[in-house]
Amino acid sequence: MRIAVAGATGNIGALTVAALERGGHHVVRISRSLGVNLETGDGLDEALTGADAVVDVTNCGATDRAEAIAYFGTTTGNLLAAEQRAGVRHNVLLSIAGVDRVDGNAHYAGKREQERLVSEGPTPWTIVPATQFHDFAEMVASWTEQDGVAPIAPLLIQPIAPADVADILAELAVGEPRGRYADVAGPDPQDLVDMARRTHAARGHSVKLAPTWSTMFGPTMAGNVLLPAEGARIAPTTFEAWLATL
Repeated sequence: MRIAVAGATGNIGALTVAALERGGHHVVRISRSLGVNLETGDGLDEALTGADAVVDVTNCGATDRAEAIAYFGTTTGNLLAAEQRAGVRHNVLLSIAGVDRVDGNAHYAGKREQERLVSEGPTPWTIVPATQFHDFAEMVASWTEQDGVAPIAPLLIQPIAPADVADILAELAVGEPRGRYADVAGPDPQDLVDMARRTHAARGHSVKLAPTWSTMFGPTMAGNVLLPAEGARIAPTTFEAWLATL
């Protein structure tokens, strides 16, 4: 099959490309750095010519709600319109488990808009809600670290290995559209603060972690809110196994 991957140069995108290529598929990489601009639509028609499916793993770093909604609205709208012109038969969107259970987070608001557009759009679709990735705690701490201290929210999550997410996306992309797929998650719940501590120890990075709800993640994300729903698909790689690769 000929499959386009939007966001192909990011972490999940590159892993998805590799998983698809291992399966013998022809992959078209969609990325601004490769000359295809989702915000303007430049290069999209050429990239999607002859494509059977599209895997969308694009991301947005906006911290403003309106900006995140506008970004995902524009890029997803352009992608869906180009898919319709090209006759693409399947759109696979990577989303977030529990995206409808969190208010006040800009990124989640943008992802909800993206899901809405895909589910109401012209291309048959599969939405894959994934939990946070194994490197999430380290990434969050890096956003807030200053003068050797990193404020971090004590979130309860059930993290998944990026490579496992990519394998699932590749598997679904070559099949029939599934609508809203089950949540996909790793094997075990983890505390975000403890994850950051253990990741920093594995990398030899010294930083004081300061648990707090005053960062970008508020108490609306406490408790079981970010855990996968019942019936989730559990991927095999544990957080401990991922740590061992660092």
